[in-house]
Amino acid sequence: MAKTRQKDAVDKPRRAFLEQLAQVQAEPVAPDTYLPDLRLALTLADQVDEITLSRFGAKDLDIDQKEDETPVSDADLAAEQFLRDQLKRTRPDDLVLGEEFGGSKISKLEKVQQNRNRAWVLDPIDGTANYVRRVPIWASLIGLVADGRPAVGVVSAPALGARWFAAAGYGAWKGTGLDSAVRLKVSKVKKLGEAFLSYSSLSGWEDQGRLSGFVRLLGDVGRSRAFGDFWSYMLLAEGSVDIATEPELAPHDMVALAPIVTEAGGVFTDTRGKIVGPFGPDALATNNRLHQRVTPYLHPKS
Repeated sequence: MAKTRQKDAVDKPRRAFLEQLAQVQAEPVAPDTYLPDLRLALTLADQVDEITLSRFGAKDLDIDQKEDETPVSDADLAAEQFLRDQLKRTRPDDLVLGEEFGGSKISKLEKVQQNRNRAWVLDPIDGTANYVRRVPIWASLIGLVADGRPAVGVVSAPALGARWFAAAGYGAWKGTGLDSAVRLKVSKVKKLGEAFLSYSSLSGWEDQGRLSGFVRLLGDVGRSRAFGDFWSYMLLAEGSVDIATEPELAPHDMVALAPIVTEAGGVFTDTRGKIVGPFGPDALATNNRLHQRVTPYLHPKS
């Protein structure tokens, strides 16, 4: 009985948090609410693309290993520092969280959401492992959490010549800017056996003891490919892919992606389907029609 009461005490704040998330993100938003922020993010993307492209493939690119054994380059550091400096100048009252210079933690993002603060969440180069090997599949992610919701997302992949962006209430788009973009819509695929799934790798699922369920999912969908990182979710927003998922992510990996997926008509949650938006430890995005069919595979009862 004591253990049950203790569990309830732990669960109640969590349940309240999840209910608050769902309630806030279900509230309608006027299309122009975050338009000034989106314009700023697109301008920043134009500028940061110049930094990242200028160092892409450079023979003198400086590459180090971080504590988690992932690579970081001088381009990552320069790009994030530039974004932080610009946001400090243009949005001095907003928080800035980023991959390379700190603050990008789930606990921090939850506090931002609960207090209805505004926070820009940055990943200067998503796909650094590709970047340092001269593979063109990488992007700068610029996201904004405001009023308790993922409000703005810009994903700029200059080596691919592609950019995706969205603002809550404004829709999701692909193009270089507001005047030269095509609106995005997710697919209408209903059957799991006809679905196209994109992921990053198998190792993360194996590390968490969830590989068997994920492999079952790979076998039950119609088609699967490991496009990886941001690209899986952008292909989903375009309607080319129907399911995208990863077993472990940080806020800087997700905040910019979430509004693009949802404004295109999709769903973005944790892999249990319970935490709405980029506030969980992992991600599952679908075209909405397939979401409840997928979650049992990612957390099998066995």
